Amino acid sequence: MTRIARIETFRVPPRWLFVRVETDDGAVGWGEASLEGHAEAVDGAFASLRDRFIGADPARIEDVWQVAYRLGFYRGGPVLMSALSGLDQALWDIKGRMLGVPVWQLLGGRVRDRVAVYAWIGGDRPDEVAEAARARLAQGFKAVKMNATADLGWLDSPATLDATVARVAAVRAEGLDVGLDFHGRVHRPMAKQLAAAVAPLRPLFIEEPLLSEHLDGIREISRMTHVPIALGERLYSRWDFRPFFEAGCVDIVQPDLAHAGGISECRRIAAMAESYDVAIAPHCPLGPIALAACMQIALTTSNFVIQEMSLGIHYNIGGHDLLTYMRDPHLFDVSDGMVAALEGPGLGIEIDEARVREAAAGMTAGWRNPVWRGPDGGVREW
Repeated sequence: MTRIARIETFRVPPRWLFVRVETDDGAVGWGEASLEGHAEAVDGAFASLRDRFIGADPARIEDVWQVAYRLGFYRGGPVLMSALSGLDQALWDIKGRMLGVPVWQLLGGRVRDRVAVYAWIGGDRPDEVAEAARARLAQGFKAVKMNATADLGWLDSPATLDATVARVAAVRAEGLDVGLDFHGRVHRPMAKQLAAAVAPLRPLFIEEPLLSEHLDGIREISRMTHVPIALGERLYSRWDFRPFFEAGCVDIVQPDLAHAGGISECRRIAAMAESYDVAIAPHCPLGPIALAACMQIALTTSNFVIQEMSLGIHYNIGGHDLLTYMRDPHLFDVSDGMVAALEGPGLGIEIDEARVREAAAGMTAGWRNPVWRGPDGGVREW
């Protein structure tokens, strides 16, 4: 019987943690356990995963998931779930490669042939976001996402919201749909006003109007606006998502396949969402392995709507972007706002292992979230 022989992790620029699993007969699968700013903690969590699963059957993906989740006593949370996510993705990759089929085939087959995508844009002024939107349009995108605001206190002048409205209007004028990420940095008094201010411009969605711990506030805002509410990048299991479904306050869930239990758990989250008539749009400002895993969910999930991808421009940090570690840079080419189904076995991408090892060997410092402060010097959400 085939057994897991090796579980390796690689911290690589700009801020990613890749996972390589090898079996005793030489089969290899890749996963991504990136948790931005906390790669060392996730890396450390793999010590217990190695103790448990070296020697285990790689084909028993669900058994591995249940043992990893339940038998460590402490469960859930970003660190443990990110580690489990990377291992889970790698096991699905191995199974697909050993059988010679894409993971989406193992999940029941495709329900679509192409995946709608959006990308990030930055800019503090209307002219800056308009220029960034035109660049995305030239890349083939039809939808983008941007920050709602760089800085808002608990209570600011309503006039501070005018800049957001102007930026959204500038992007819409370029002919693109735009999702607006409040990023949890807006507090309830201002979030209610901001949601109302941007509603006439018909954004694609407003994301994290409040931090996810404020369920009552999110429910209040959802009942005040007709704009779809999206959230979920800081939720890590179906149990974390359940209160939002039950409260009826979310329209689009955004689990991150590198944080929320990998392909196995995010598929369950998507199925739970469907039973509440809620869509799924996986969060993924990460690397190529995480995006390839997202594609497997997108291709097999009926309530999927759109996929985030970190192609160039904003997420190109220190010369590393989505395509850095891939052998074929054209697999994620965007045309008419969509990416074609990945047809290769497993996750459908080939990782340049030599480049990963070289980058990991040269990684001398971890990436850290920047510290933001308001005009009064107080700490603001990143």
